[in-house]
Amino acid sequence: MTTPKLFTPIQVGDLELPHRVVMAPLTRNRARASDDAPHALHAEYYAQRASAGLIITEATQITPEGKGYAWTPGIHSESQLDGWRAVTEAVHARGGRIFLQLWHVGRISHTSLQPNGQAPVGPSAEAADAHTFDGTGFVKTSTPRALETDEIPRVLDDYRRAARNAKDVGFDGVEVHAANGYLLDQFLRDGANHRTDAYGGSPENRVRILREVLAAVSEVWSPGRVGVRFSPFSTFNGIHDSDPMTTFGHAIEAANEAGLGYLHMVEGQIGESRENPEGCDVNALRRRFDGPYMANNGFGRADAIEAVETGHADLIAFGKPYIANPDLPERLELNAELNTPDPNTFYGGGAEGYTDYPTLAESRAA
Repeated sequence: MTTPKLFTPIQVGDLELPHRVVMAPLTRNRARASDDAPHALHAEYYAQRASAGLIITEATQITPEGKGYAWTPGIHSESQLDGWRAVTEAVHARGGRIFLQLWHVGRISHTSLQPNGQAPVGPSAEAADAHTFDGTGFVKTSTPRALETDEIPRVLDDYRRAARNAKDVGFDGVEVHAANGYLLDQFLRDGANHRTDAYGGSPENRVRILREVLAAVSEVWSPGRVGVRFSPFSTFNGIHDSDPMTTFGHAIEAANEAGLGYLHMVEGQIGESRENPEGCDVNALRRRFDGPYMANNGFGRADAIEAVETGHADLIAFGKPYIANPDLPERLELNAELNTPDPNTFYGGGAEGYTDYPTLAESRAA
């Protein structure tokens, strides 16, 4: 029997992956509350999942200003770096590969989560139709202030520094989070970006900060160790665009020009259908990227195998299945039964629903 292509090796930028099953970034809100640092539980969690072709970490804020949710980790303080160093060492000890996802939430935040209670920042001073978790419950996001043009270099420095920190603590690469209605996505979309300077107006201008961020990160990492994530048709976090095919055509060209290792695309609506909205075509966007294409959003075994076999995707990023199945690649290849994740333990808490899901071998031995 021929092995499905999903389970065969692939070259992604500077890395050869043993197969094409990727662990998608999953926010789990378990960082230490006092300093937003990952700790021993994170090292265990990621090490359990080291058989992934590639692990992409939970979104990780590049600066205190970039924080939008309680108990999410950062990559900007010494204690955070120490925590992530333990994670990479644990993953590498199991033979895994792990990228850090670089995150600035922009306007998807609340003053209670910001340094000194300041307003969040965004491309424009317009609040999102969205909520965030402040540690006690869900609250409406605060109205941001617009970043001044002369502040953009500071933001680029934050990305550059975070990329360097990721390298220093042993990550294999980084993914730039430009999806899901967060800062870079806010700049890309004309529904959130109403600027009149060089970073607003035309699609070329709205993509400018993305180009500059990719260039800054690629000063630290070989571009083949850098990926980018887009969600062109999603309206998550109150984001929208009048012409996503044009906007994200320009964004993908920026990724091509940067020579990135891969393009990671959330297809359709996050957590919902992968169907293309009217006038939109994810395949047309996919064909514009020169390198490996990673598809994400609700894939199961059968449609993941089909997507790779037909050439629609080169890799598949799995989210929720990885929460409950630390040995997901093995289960998928054997077509074995999957553990069912418990939504009550997705966010916050400790080991329950985080590191206590059994592997297939453990289940069979029980």
